[in-house]
Amino acid sequence: MRRITGSGATARAAAGLWLRPGRLGEVLAVAVLLASAALPLAGAEPTPAAGPAPAAARHDYEDALRKSLLYFEAQRSGRLPHGQRVAWRDHSGLTDGLEQGVDLVGGYYDAGDHVKFGLPMAFTVTMLSWSLLEYGADVADAGELAHALESIKWGTDYFIKAHTRPDELWAEVGDGDTDHYCWQRPEDMTTSRQAYKVDRERPGSDVAGETAAAMAAASMVFREHNPHYASLLLHHALQRASQQRVESDTAPPAGHDFLLLLLPGSHARRVALRRPAATGARATSLSTDQGGVRTLNRPCAKETLLLLSVCGGHHLFEFADKYRGKYDSSIAEVKSYYASVSGYHDELLWAALWLHRATGRAEYLDYVVDNAHAFGGTGWAITEFSWDVKYAGVQILAARLLLRGEHSPRHRETLERYRAKAEHYVCACLGRNAAGGADANVERSPGGMLYVRQWNNMQYVTSAAFLLSAYSGYLSSADGAAEAAVACAGGGAASAGEVFAAARAQVDYVLGSNPRGMSYLVGYGARFPARVHHRAASIVPYKHSKEFIGCAQGFDDWFVRKGANPNVVVGAIVGGPDRRDRFRDHRENYMQTEACTYNTAPMVGMFAMLNRRARDEAAAADPSVNR
Repeated sequence: MRRITGSGATARAAAGLWLRPGRLGEVLAVAVLLASAALPLAGAEPTPAAGPAPAAARHDYEDALRKSLLYFEAQRSGRLPHGQRVAWRDHSGLTDGLEQGVDLVGGYYDAGDHVKFGLPMAFTVTMLSWSLLEYGADVADAGELAHALESIKWGTDYFIKAHTRPDELWAEVGDGDTDHYCWQRPEDMTTSRQAYKVDRERPGSDVAGETAAAMAAASMVFREHNPHYASLLLHHALQRASQQRVESDTAPPAGHDFLLLLLPGSHARRVALRRPAATGARATSLSTDQGGVRTLNRPCAKETLLLLSVCGGHHLFEFADKYRGKYDSSIAEVKSYYASVSGYHDELLWAALWLHRATGRAEYLDYVVDNAHAFGGTGWAITEFSWDVKYAGVQILAARLLLRGEHSPRHRETLERYRAKAEHYVCACLGRNAAGGADANVERSPGGMLYVRQWNNMQYVTSAAFLLSAYSGYLSSADGAAEAAVACAGGGAASAGEVFAAARAQVDYVLGSNPRGMSYLVGYGARFPARVHHRAASIVPYKHSKEFIGCAQGFDDWFVRKGANPNVVVGAIVGGPDRRDRFRDHRENYMQTEACTYNTAPMVGMFAMLNRRARDEAAAADPSVNR
């Protein structure tokens, strides 16, 4: 961490200035984690499970769900829709991409600042989508499906814009260094909106792979609700549209040209293109059998067919795999904020698994199996899951295929190794690994919180809760009783029920079942952080006062205030307490009071699922309860 010091107004303006260590501090800690994960196993005593936190009140998971989805509206960049529910926000970033000649308006700010970082944004969308894939029915039953779909689509709409060419992806808008010199509302932004991209010459396999994963996962979510949009997302994740000219052997109808569409599954459809009335003009619109009309980017000559192959070519995943490299080597500006310490191999495996789940194509599972060792998928024994380190998620998704029998015989041995690593992670969270050294288990606070590191520890808590819950479900639905248990290093074991209980305990800790009795979900419960490190939340709303607030003025007039923020950033999950459950609700305490989108994203599905389970439990205890 680096702070700026000085005198007078400069010192006041710099009172909260920092360059994020973890994202620089996290970076160094992740490097240590990866190094320790590769060490040979040695005997060790398992970490004793922490005792339960002080008696907790029954939680209103439905209220937590509603509030968690509001947070994503608070983080929106771009032109806000008419249905915007977070009224203290207004339009912002409306010229993003203008200098580069591309439209990059939209997307999400990652935290309490105004930079749009592609890697954590894509991870946020992947986790929102996974939440709905696992617990979408529960979200719908709570009446929040439309809001959940909107939260995903706000991100994927931006990714579609950012993916300007098959081998080009815009990975960042804004500059972290200049952004952190200012304490402004996003509506007043005067900081750099420079945009940065990855392409063939400047590769970024990690950010391209994660974006492919996000779009593949989201395509499954929208398949039922908006199938055309789902196809568009999968197209960006998977393929490119390759255009060829071929000679027509059949004359088109009068006044039309032909367009041949090759659809997934090798089905071909030839449709007529309506030609303008002027003699000799070329077709510029497409009449589909659904009755829609789509304007073409360029006219097609009447003597040719425009061949659009949505089955061939390569898009984000192929780009990520073919032009390999770390995005922070191509975009130096991201290194102090979201450096890719784990490299890009985990994102390539992660993307391939999501594409396999979205398409069912064996080639993607072959990729995951064939690269299992070389890419570290079956080598790393990991104890965290985050926007940077995806291995635990990769391993659990691979284990899911094994438990569900969705593989060929040649895949089984490798998937078994993936499962062993997945269960190392699960056991680490339960404190059950009796072998592997001192780092084989995740540390627990006295109140039972999983503790990974001091900077924004809640991201590891919420992601662990989701993975544990998902894996317990995979175990419970597995074929054969022998498979419905976790095998821990050193001979221990855990049932699916125990894994789920551990997941629920972490969620309850977030909601207030902790020694401080504080909810770390802002806006939920009687006691929650009031001084969240968040520029927009800490300054008078733009709609109430449109008077411009400059960089230094924001520090002088708003950052240094001791009172609560004028706006409550409902649904944000802050960085949370330290390893001893201590928490300081101070705006300058950014390690604990800043919230990030990827903290809340895994909890959307968890809150919905626990709401349903809580109702079932109440009904079982008292049959008169209205379920």
